[in-house]
Amino acid sequence: MNVAAFTQLFITEQQPGVWLITLNRPKALNALNQQVLEQLASAVAWIESQPDARVLLITGSGDKAFAAGADIVEMKDLNAQQARDFSQIGMATMHRIENSRLPVIALVNGFCLGGGCELAMACDFILAADNAVFGQPEVTLGVPPGFGGSQRLPRRVGPGMAAQLLLTGEKVKADEALRIGLCNQVMPPEQLLERGVEMAAAIAKNAPLAVSHCKRLVQVSGDQNIENGCRMESDLFGLSFATEDQKEGMGAFTERRTAEFTGQ
Repeated sequence: MNVAAFTQLFITEQQPGVWLITLNRPKALNALNQQVLEQLASAVAWIESQPDARVLLITGSGDKAFAAGADIVEMKDLNAQQARDFSQIGMATMHRIENSRLPVIALVNGFCLGGGCELAMACDFILAADNAVFGQPEVTLGVPPGFGGSQRLPRRVGPGMAAQLLLTGEKVKADEALRIGLCNQVMPPEQLLERGVEMAAAIAKNAPLAVSHCKRLVQVSGDQNIENGCRMESDLFGLSFATEDQKEGMGAFTERRTAEFTGQ
């Protein structure tokens, strides 16, 4: 597949192994319609197929929005079955991002509402510009979230705060999102991409399989008791000793040189 086929997205390699997907509907505040959702899932799969891919960044074009939500113009006349089908497309895209072998970082600029907030939460963590505004305002439109917001938001901010945001539909600015744990860092908009690439580069230098194991272990930590989680950690720790990256990493440490990981 050619990058040019993704008509609703910009796809660029920022530096070796660090890829950036930019939602490209600035006039619609990067609203998520069916085409965007399907292209986004395909783009993630395409980037994963690149042998040197190590980290994925996702952001929105323009300075007003990461993604202002799902596309209300496309949704408003759907019947119940069509709406469920649309929700399932969105859910599949979010699961595709969440379950990617790559670490995925959301770079949130401007409005990050509804489906946009759900997209950001499907990423492993969130960096935000100080003009970012987060929220799940679906109840003000007569519906609950449809792309996983009711499930991922409690895991980010706790059930009490999630209930407040979901039931009131209120929005929070970047500093409050940082305080409640919805985002990881806040910075001026002009520094957002630079910081994202810098953090991605730091991840990309590490052993890819070990990074992937850490991502998976964090994901399952909230869904099982600590004994089962620790058992899984021990299993993956042991399996890592069958990799070339473990031999390279520990060999480089003892030889006082920089490790060169291959993901093998």
